[in-house]
Amino acid sequence: MSGFASLRLSLSAAFLGALLCSPAAGAQSAAAPAQGVVTLGPSGLPLPRFVSLKPARVNSRVGPGANYSVNWMYVRAGLPMEVIQEFDTWRRVRDADGSEGWINQSMLSGRRTAIIAPWQRGKGGQISLMKSPDKDARVVAIVEPGVMGTIKTCDGQWCEMTLDGHTGWLAQSTVWGAYPGERVKD
Repeated sequence: MSGFASLRLSLSAAFLGALLCSPAAGAQSAAAPAQGVVTLGPSGLPLPRFVSLKPARVNSRVGPGANYSVNWMYVRAGLPMEVIQEFDTWRRVRDADGSEGWINQSMLSGRRTAIIAPWQRGKGGQISLMKSPDKDARVVAIVEPGVMGTIKTCDGQWCEMTLDGHTGWLAQSTVWGAYPGERVKD
């Protein structure tokens, strides 16, 4: 299983062509919406919310428009992003590492994906993917922090996910791609 969940290509002059995988400093501290309070953006969709990248190459810009410079190029389809602001057809997003930028809505999908405990990458440790939403359930697979998968459902405490061909349950607190207490349906 690959632990490179958020590969980014810097397009700044100093890093042109360099492949980066930055540490997940502060990744756990995504701004979760307040319980029961829903703020709608101009699109009519909630803010903040999680989405994922459609194509394998997506430019993140410093402002909401094609005339703004590119600050990152994401090179992984399905990478989860948190939409934190909207302007016209542009969405200000945050990745699991806390980096922010503007991406055109056509590059984003409502498909829910998640990165497993990105805040633990490089610190060792493993997380158990369980057969059912119970800490005493049988272990289906052992997952390393930083692995990306698809969310099938979340009940507010547990998320059923598919990771590298294995489907099982993880504590929702170990998932970057669903808010604490959020319910997600496939």
